[in-house]
Amino acid sequence: MPVFTRFSEPPQPGDGRSEAAPEETEGGESGEDGRERAAAPGPAPAAGRVALAQHLGRLLSRRPPAATPEDRPTRLRAWRTRHPRAARALRLATTALAAALVLGTLLLPNTLPALKAAGFARIPAEAVIGAVVVLALPRRPRLVAAVLYGLGLTVLTTVNLLDMGFNEYLGRGFNAALDWDLLPDARAYVEDTLGGGVATAVTVGAVVLVMLVAAVMVAATIRLAGVLARHRVRATKGALIAGTVWVTCSALGLTLFGGPIASERGAGALRVHAQRTVESLRDEAAFVRQSKADTFGNTPPGQLLPDLRGKDVIFTFIESYGRSAIEDPVMAPGVDRTLDASTAALGKAGFAARSGWLTSATYGGSSWLGHSTTMSGLWIDNQRRYRTVSAGDHLTLTKAFQKTGAWDTVGVMPGVQKGWPEEKWYGLDKLYDAFDLGYRGPKFSWSTMPDQYALEAFQRRVHGKKRDKPLMSFVILTSSHQPWAPIPKTVGWDELGDGSVFDAIQKAGNKASDVITDTTKSREEYGRSIQYSVTSLTQWLQRYGTDDTVLVFLGDHQPIARVSGNGASRDVPVSIVAKDPKVLDKVAGWNWTEGLKPDRDAPVWKMSSFRDRFLKAFGSTPHPSKG
Repeated sequence: MPVFTRFSEPPQPGDGRSEAAPEETEGGESGEDGRERAAAPGPAPAAGRVALAQHLGRLLSRRPPAATPEDRPTRLRAWRTRHPRAARALRLATTALAAALVLGTLLLPNTLPALKAAGFARIPAEAVIGAVVVLALPRRPRLVAAVLYGLGLTVLTTVNLLDMGFNEYLGRGFNAALDWDLLPDARAYVEDTLGGGVATAVTVGAVVLVMLVAAVMVAATIRLAGVLARHRVRATKGALIAGTVWVTCSALGLTLFGGPIASERGAGALRVHAQRTVESLRDEAAFVRQSKADTFGNTPPGQLLPDLRGKDVIFTFIESYGRSAIEDPVMAPGVDRTLDASTAALGKAGFAARSGWLTSATYGGSSWLGHSTTMSGLWIDNQRRYRTVSAGDHLTLTKAFQKTGAWDTVGVMPGVQKGWPEEKWYGLDKLYDAFDLGYRGPKFSWSTMPDQYALEAFQRRVHGKKRDKPLMSFVILTSSHQPWAPIPKTVGWDELGDGSVFDAIQKAGNKASDVITDTTKSREEYGRSIQYSVTSLTQWLQRYGTDDTVLVFLGDHQPIARVSGNGASRDVPVSIVAKDPKVLDKVAGWNWTEGLKPDRDAPVWKMSSFRDRFLKAFGSTPHPSKG
């Protein structure tokens, strides 16, 4: 019969038990076999180890087990049970915050001036409809609907924020069909102005912000959907009451704080963007046909610009030179003094000027749209139109000079820092970009070089050289580009050298980050930048202009809305300057103002009309081409 040896805890010294003492066998005998087994060295130590292991196991079993995901709801419920008041307060606060986020998003305006507390005192129809839909659905479809609703709120928030930015800088809302192409340019502007690190941070921050908004909105809608489902009866009554109030207020046209109580702001915003996208796509097709028709498309070279033969003609755009610079009470005093002084100085040098207004196709930025509109005679107010027309053969004003064969044509563009295939469309025999003008000085924020240096380099490399033909030049000045810090200062023309003279001026200037965040300072510095650009250009003309020089200079667009003011026009000044009185006689019928400062009531034309008016004024004969 097998023997079962029983052990308790190991014997302790002095407990009266001998390690060699025999244990009882199963039958209670303690015979010889039992003594032999008790005296054997193997069984007792092995049994001790088992007992020790059991003891350690009991000690370890007293540690609490690691928490698992399944345990967390249980612990949360336990916390709610122990702290009912705190749990109730947390639930109410979370629900209230979710409701505030949803309602606030549905009522969020798309412009900064409209962002007022009174605008949120409305009843959004989208909230009432959302509640009704959620209450009518079972659990899983309700969850799907809540997620989709949250994503819809994310889209609404994104387009509203984009609208705010575009209205603030470009004076118009965001266009989903056209404006995605501008985002890389916006990043490049931030990089050139504030540095690559800031540009990267802004880009990453924008992506993270969108993802965060999506997560928060979806969590909020899921939370509210769950609350409505748990309180279905009361929620149904509340939705019915809210819907009745909304219909009543809408039917009676009731208002509060200057706006309708019954709101459909969210759906309306998405509807506007959808319509804007559809209209833009239709407009693109119509513009393709329009760009193929040209009043002067078939005009023979000999019938283009006969009354300017032998003249050196210069078309110059001054960045952000808008009507506000001449009429705004903050900027105008300094700019007007500069224009008056420059008019007088040019008069002493034998030059006379006539000035008027053009309504730009762009606002606050996208300068190339203003350039191309003026030169092509087409209204180019978006990037899609620009790409369409610049890829074709529509006659530009600059290309008309090239087509005659009577002029050499050049472009001077210190803002161009990469390949620019549009030079062929503009009809330029040679382009001088930021790397072709020999500048070795510092950048001034976005501007690669001061206007004074660019003009002096133009004189040394192009305008001052002897040639067989007169010159037609297309010059873009950039020193008045936002953020207007730091701004160059005029130095002696003989001191310009390679531009190193501007090192100390750049270091002593304002920081872009200090100006761009201060509206008043931005307006003041903008005015100073226009004074600098106008002074540089008119001094260059006094110094290097001849009897055969004809200068046409104008702004490309108004500055951003934060500087020009909400509701400002899109008008920009335009001037023609020449020594030869016959040149200005050709435009006498335009009724422009004498001097460089146009009167308030001077004629205002669309920028797209300038090409044809200029060509006709100087003897060009229309020969239309049909699309």
